[in-house]
Amino acid sequence: MKFLRGCILFYIGGTAYMILEFVWRGRSHGSMFLLGGLCFLLVGGGMSKLRNLPVPVRPLLGAGIITGLELITGWLVNRDHSVWDYRDQLFHFQGQICLAFSLLWVPVSLAAMELYAVTQKKLAQKIM
Repeated sequence: MKFLRGCILFYIGGTAYMILEFVWRGRSHGSMFLLGGLCFLLVGGGMSKLRNLPVPVRPLLGAGIITGLELITGWLVNRDHSVWDYRDQLFHFQGQICLAFSLLWVPVSLAAMELYAVTQKKLAQKIM
């Protein structure tokens, strides 16, 4: 049952990430589903284990996790910058990550932590 809950949470995170991309850029890529699912599990689930950290630190740490995973994903699937391209952004690194989007991940990670906590509790009640 724990595996099923993890799969559902992964699906929710992947779907949410792709929706954000469609709203922001008007398009997405299949790898973003995988990235979003992984980010949701790590940021949502990982931060639930670090509840003793001050509230402002948790979303900063979450943004760092998302940025790091975005960089790794970029190196794996975005070598030619056909999925996304931050080369025209200030303070970018290899066109894969940039400061502006890293800062955007702060409120997104806070929202993800809250969504994860609520969803995980509801799933635990329903699925056990």
